[in-house]
Amino acid sequence: MTYTPVDNALDSSTAARPGAADYPGLDDWRSLPIAQQPSWREHPGYAAAVAELSMVPPLVFAGEVDILRTRLAAAAQGKAFLLQGGDCAETFDGATADKISARVKTILQMAVVLTYGASVPVIKMGRMAGQFAKPRSSNDETREGQTLPAYRGDMVNGYDFTPESREHNPARMVRAYHTSASTLNLIRAFTQGGFADLRLVHHWNKGFTSNPAHSRYESLAREIDRAVRFMDACGADFEALKRVEFFASHEALLLDYERALTRIDSRTGQPYDTSGHFLWIGERTRDLDSAHVEFLSKVRNPIGVKLGPNTKPEDALALIDKLDPDREPGRLTFITRMGANNIREKLPPLVERVTASGAQVLWVTDPMHGNTVTSPNGYKTRNFDDVMDEVRGFFEVHNSLGTFPGGLHVEMTGDDVAECLGGADPIDQEAFLEGYESVCDPRLNHMQSLEMAFLVAGALSRQGD
Repeated sequence: MTYTPVDNALDSSTAARPGAADYPGLDDWRSLPIAQQPSWREHPGYAAAVAELSMVPPLVFAGEVDILRTRLAAAAQGKAFLLQGGDCAETFDGATADKISARVKTILQMAVVLTYGASVPVIKMGRMAGQFAKPRSSNDETREGQTLPAYRGDMVNGYDFTPESREHNPARMVRAYHTSASTLNLIRAFTQGGFADLRLVHHWNKGFTSNPAHSRYESLAREIDRAVRFMDACGADFEALKRVEFFASHEALLLDYERALTRIDSRTGQPYDTSGHFLWIGERTRDLDSAHVEFLSKVRNPIGVKLGPNTKPEDALALIDKLDPDREPGRLTFITRMGANNIREKLPPLVERVTASGAQVLWVTDPMHGNTVTSPNGYKTRNFDDVMDEVRGFFEVHNSLGTFPGGLHVEMTGDDVAECLGGADPIDQEAFLEGYESVCDPRLNHMQSLEMAFLVAGALSRQGD
């Protein structure tokens, strides 16, 4: 949630009216092709789960969503930078105070470094409090001759390979809602109760640079240290710097869940999806005439769309017409996931055509999903060097075109897992045997995430050279 000086977050002016939303066209998506949905419409608990979600309090509020839209508008204009990070797929068991605080802590640490490098505000956003569902390339999974439904995230079914666990159970949507609510409560405490103090966060980064493997980042860390001490000596209001805005985002994959949590804003009479501040449409579900694009075109939240290497400029322009017909800065973010081998070739035509159209979208790089490989010992992984090469390519393209590289979208964790190969303190495939914890895609660990932040900060600081 966003909890910085938004004193009216619970005021009736920003809270949505309770109950299921009733708005013209909000259910048009139901008549369109829809992909990646659970098979639970005939489940005896389906109607009760949807009814309950239609009446529960919002997870986020319309006023907060509007604040995020203004922040993203600034980023689209080159006046801010978006850092969006978190788990590939959240799990119910992983929603502990320790794991949530470690994730928030890592994002805050990255943000301090990026803020210094970019010399603009960094919008802090977690893939948190809702990222419980994942698209899959196959509906089924077979092990030792037994075929069961694929794991689609804890909001749909369980990870254990048993018929009971893999059943698509709509009651899991209700559990996802309550888990998201408790996650947001913890985020509120962490970001408003002194945990986010700039001096404390910077002190944490000193531990990162004290590792000999990261010694090349000491110079930048010393510069940040001098800046913080200078602010302190000048009497900067560190009380204000103890609190930060933090927004929640997830892929809006399960439309049963998203539709049930949509509310009508009492100020404007417009629909807001109150499951999260920022929602995105995945590469697999972004067809123009699909249910996902149709539904999200009707809500007021800022919307992201993942664009893979096969995206044509005409596709991007059509998505703008559908999702951002009023050309509203902050409304639409394009999250490119091209792969290191494609980014320098495939991205320029998209950016050129979109820029020429006059649309002011926010360009963000997802350097994770286009660089997935299988390690020799059979683990789904990513090479840190490939991830960083895509980030570098993203910056090179925007620098050459005179456009602004506006953000970073990464799958990461605050824990010391071993899932992605490489880094300055390298992870090798043997470390996967003990340290691989992801139930879906591999994530950067705490140290790799901070290393990325320092490398990106260096690229941002050279923007003005």
